[in-house]
This record gives sequence, C-alpha cells and structure tokens, in this order.
Amino acid sequence: MSTNVRRDKMPRASDLLMSVSVGADSNKGNIIELAITAMDEVTKKALKGEPLWELKGGNGSETLNAIEYLKEFGSLDETLKAIIKLVEVSDHSPFSCSDANGDFSGGGQKKLGVEPFMIEASRYTAIVRMRPMNLVELLMDVKQWLLAFSSIVSRATLLGVLSTKSDDFLLQVMSAEFNLPTTFVPSRECHFARYCKWLGNRTWGVVDVSLESVFPYPNVNFRRRPSGCLIEEMPNGCSKVIWVEHVEVDNDSIPPIFRCLVTSGYAFSAKRWVASIIRHCEEQSTIMATTPSMFYGVITQAGSGSLLKLAERMMRSFYVEMCASSANKWMSLPLTDGGTDIRYRIRDCNLLQGGPPFTTAIFTTSLWISLSPKRLFNFLRHPCSRNKWDMLAYGHLIQEIGHFVKGENPQNRVSIVQVNAAPNQVAILHLQESYTTETVSYVVYTPMDFFAMSTILNGGNPDNVGILPSGFAIFPGRAPRHTQNGDCGSILTIGFHIIDNSSSEEYMPIQSIETIRKIIETTATLIKIAVQSDDPR
Repeated sequence: MSTNVRRDKMPRASDLLMSVSVGADSNKGNIIELAITAMDEVTKKALKGEPLWELKGGNGSETLNAIEYLKEFGSLDETLKAIIKLVEVSDHSPFSCSDANGDFSGGGQKKLGVEPFMIEASRYTAIVRMRPMNLVELLMDVKQWLLAFSSIVSRATLLGVLSTKSDDFLLQVMSAEFNLPTTFVPSRECHFARYCKWLGNRTWGVVDVSLESVFPYPNVNFRRRPSGCLIEEMPNGCSKVIWVEHVEVDNDSIPPIFRCLVTSGYAFSAKRWVASIIRHCEEQSTIMATTPSMFYGVITQAGSGSLLKLAERMMRSFYVEMCASSANKWMSLPLTDGGTDIRYRIRDCNLLQGGPPFTTAIFTTSLWISLSPKRLFNFLRHPCSRNKWDMLAYGHLIQEIGHFVKGENPQNRVSIVQVNAAPNQVAILHLQESYTTETVSYVVYTPMDFFAMSTILNGGNPDNVGILPSGFAIFPGRAPRHTQNGDCGSILTIGFHIIDNSSSEEYMPIQSIETIRKIIETTATLIKIAVQSDDPR
C-alpha cells in the first residue's frame, strides 16, 4: 500500500506555472510589496524581546507569544480584542500554552486562509564562523542553500529573479520541500519569495514569505509566514545570526510518536536551521584544513579532501533517501501481528560510473527507545558497541582505524571502521560519519572495499565510488521544554540501503520482504536489548 502519493508531474507543473506568472507586472508589484512588508515584520520579530518572545527551558530557543503577536502584527476587530482581553485576565485560558505553537485561529473549514492550521514559531541567536557576505550569498544561491541545509531541504528550485542590477535589494521566487529524516512525517512544500536587503549598521536581512496570497492554490497544507534572519557583522570574520522561523502547517496526519516533537515547533525550529549553518561551516573548515591527522598517521590533503567529500555525499544521500519527499515513492510492508511498520522503496542506480545498473532496496522505520538521545547516539556511533546491534558484525572485532574530527565536539567525526572476522582477517570496511546537535543526531555509514578506500585515501574522485548509505537519525522523544529532568527517551529512525536485484518497483518477492523485515526487526531488537543494560556500550 502506498504511504506517500508520488506526484512526479505536479511539482514541475506548478513550478512552471509559477515561473511564467511571476514576471507579469501586476504580480511582480504584489510580490515586491509582500516582500517589503515581510522584511519589516521579520526585522521587528528578530529585535523585539519580551513579551513578544518567551524563553522556554535553558536551550536558548525562544517561542512566540501568540497574543502579543496578534497585538503587534494582526488585524484586530473588536470581537478579537475582547477575546484577548479575557484571555489576559483569566486564569482559565482557552490556549493550552502561551507560545504560538498551537492553533489559535478559531473555527471554520479546514482551508488555508479560512482557518489557519497549527502555528509554529521560534527564534534562535548564534555566532556563526562565516562572513556576512558569504552567508548572504549562500542563502541567495539555491544550489549552495540546498547543500548547506540538505538535512532539512530535500528539493529547491529557483523560479524567477525579480530584482535587477540597479536595485539595492535581491528578490527571487523559489519552491522547496522541507523534511525530517523519517517517512512518517509528511513533506512540507511551498512557493515563496526570498528577499535580501542591506539594512545598515553592519546588518543584512534575508526573509522568506509564501505567495499563496498572490497565487492562490487549492489544498495548500503549509505556508511560510514572514521568516528569515538578520546577519550582523562581527569581529574575526564571524556573523551574528538571529533566525526567526514562523510557519503555518496542517499537522493532522502526524503519527503519535512524532506528534509532540512536531506540533511543539521543535522539529523544524529556528535552532535546527542555525545548527545546520554551523555544521556546514565546520565541514568546510575541516575540508580546507592543511594538516589533517588520523589515528594511524598523516595523509595528504588530497586524500583527506576526497574522504571528507565522500562522507559529505554519503550524508546528503541519507537525508534525501530516508525522508518523505514527493520524489520518494514509499510503500508499506504487510503488517504482521505486533510487527513493525516498515516502509520501503525500490530504485535502479549505477553504483559505479560506467558500470552495470543495480536494483537496490531502501527500507526504514521509526520507533521510540527508552534512552536519552545523548546516550543512544554514543552507543550507536562507538565502534566497541557495533557488534551489539550490527547483524553482520555480531561477535566480530571492530576498531576505528582513523578519523577526522569536525568542529569542537570530538564526537562529530568521520571515521574508518574496520570489522575483523578474526584477529588478522578483515571482513569489511565502513566509512562512518557521526554528528550531534541539540536538536538531532546522526550515525550514517556505507560499506567500502579495500580498493575503493585506497583510491579515496590517495586523492581519487569521490564521485566515482559507489555508496549505499545506511544508519540512524535520533530525535528527543519530546521537545525538551515539555519534559522534566531532560528524560524524554528518543525517537530513532533506522534506515538501510542494500542491493536487491530480485525486486522491482512493481514486484518484491517474499524472500526480499522477509529479508527486509528480519534486518529491521533484528536491529531494533538488538538495540533495545543493549540499551536496557546500565552501560549499553
């Protein structure tokens, strides 16, 4: 049974229609006016403090106060003013929480513009090791933006540029899809204008705003309210980034395991966007390092660059392959009594340039684990614990024979992991990357043979090496501000990518179905058994 309707032609058709329409003079004027208004709103939201924003917990992320937002930016009639006054003085507020992560829009039909969907709004501030102009260029160049935010953005298309060289601003129209690393949370798609302007006082502004008010679309389930960032120049080539994320979304189809994480606004929070920028900066500085060192010695800069670029490609592939993007045609395995909900898809690919085509199976599930994200991440990434969850490494000797650290956290690393079937008998090599932020953690790996690894370490082209990324994505079981003592468990997404020449998009034999089910369920069981001990590692 299909779990994600594939619309191969629909996105292209809507993008084509939009690209033709944005150039019309009347539409261009409306888009410019909308973008200018959005810049004004984002600037105010970025700079104002309490009571508009409320600090929730100790993680530095702020949430929007819905009532204060309506006062500041809403169009209030007398009835709504009376309701707000009642809410302010009553101890029995009809709102479940005081931030804007909820539905505060009233009744009516479930249609965008008549009844807004759930509101998610957050703000986060951080220092980024990138010059303001480079950061502005990254945000305005669709290809760079897609690479830097590949863990969030699965697809992005530039549909038109409305500014000219004589203008003192940059304005373009785009479409994009935003995802979590799971098939259980639907993709968020929208068309929006991106507007960049120099604001003075060493500060740039870059804002997004959806275009449904200019180009009405039926059945819209996601809209970007004025969102974006202010970028202020700081000493030593750094930038201060104030990121505001403010969206309107239909969360009705979110399954219970992800509901609190998503509806709280945490899953797509401003903090997650900023963490992606920081990680991108760390990646680039590591690739450009002139003296990369590994456990077993020093390798050439060409070799380290090839290895790191291959790891970067592996991570991007994992993000795209394991999400609910409209390009991914996911199916569900038949459910058994008490069985796991497993999603799969079949694709044809060339693992080697000029080599024969292969059919591969990608399959995944998400489950709750009664261990904190930090401890679960350490367990899954550590070589000493791999033989506790990896079926192919069970009982074997595993060692990390080399690694690069990305950034200041030694756990954020690219590693070469060796699996020995016997003391002097190497069974397989894995290229593995692990990294963690306060919002999400990943452990991703791909098997490699000795010839491919040798080619890469000698500076070979990483694009010529075939990879099958598998691994894990870890989210907190609930948004941290909704938990006590930080004990919320973890939501673990498990994903595998293997060769399966016996299957096709139209047919999967029973043997393949049982293999997929065994791999997923055995891995999940082994992880659950291991984490029940006091020291799962």
